[in-house]
Amino acid sequence: MPAPLDLPGPAGAPAPAGLPVRAGLGLKPAHFRDILETRPALGFFEIHAENYLVAGGPFHHYLSEIGQHYPLSVHGVGLSIGGEGPLDAAHLDRLAALLDRYQPAAFSEHLAWSSHGCAFLNDLLPLPYDRATLDRVCQHIDVVQHRLNRRMLLENPATYVEFAASTLSETEFIGEVVRRTGCGLLLDVNNVYVSCTNHGRDPYAYLDALPLAAVGEIHLAGFAEDVDAAGDRLLIDNHGSPVAEAVWDLYRYALAGSGPVATLIERDHDVPALAVLLAEAGRADGALAAAAAPRRAA
Repeated sequence: MPAPLDLPGPAGAPAPAGLPVRAGLGLKPAHFRDILETRPALGFFEIHAENYLVAGGPFHHYLSEIGQHYPLSVHGVGLSIGGEGPLDAAHLDRLAALLDRYQPAAFSEHLAWSSHGCAFLNDLLPLPYDRATLDRVCQHIDVVQHRLNRRMLLENPATYVEFAASTLSETEFIGEVVRRTGCGLLLDVNNVYVSCTNHGRDPYAYLDALPLAAVGEIHLAGFAEDVDAAGDRLLIDNHGSPVAEAVWDLYRYALAGSGPVATLIERDHDVPALAVLLAEAGRADGALAAAAAPRRAA
């Protein structure tokens, strides 16, 4: 197993992540032309890596054009960082080629698993938080950071079930991963709210227990609401609606602990007009400016 990378600077600080401390949007094909024609005032765009793991085509054409005007963040969904088997070397090679091609300001992946043997499951599945899983996740992150020669950001998950076999809390587990690998944290505030609501925990206490100094990017998204078999409230991280007010409140609390950090508005389903998303990004920019003001005064 390779040793952890000796990465410069404090783990997860905004400068190593490279993104401007502004709000950004996920790059959607429906908005390609509007973006190039209007050049909206945004900090960055983020793509899902797996949509770009081919050599050519219209997605690459537009990404090359848009990437000339905006910093990029690449968000992976298929590495299966928590999987029991070794990482898919071919997938990692394709990912490395994508990052070499576009030189994004940040790269992130999920604390989840999505493959078993030769089977790939189109989902981000939860992990048991124990020492064996911790060792495996840290080993996989070390492999990724060595292969890509960059710090990756690890995203906290949205979960609906938990393992009785877990011996660590999720925040303890994440803190150990960050400490051992030097990776940064992609703080998904919506995931915090969804998971804590589903499991009956305090989302503010969850944030207090995270290594917020390691946060290199923040995600904000919407959720769907249902009830479980017992009739209790069940939130689903569907990225298909505006950011909820409770998540905006939690975001402002997170910024008080982390300081201003590049923030993405995620919308992957029922994607509205670009102007609607720009309004949400503007609200995030306002929160970032408010979080920065006391620090400037001090």
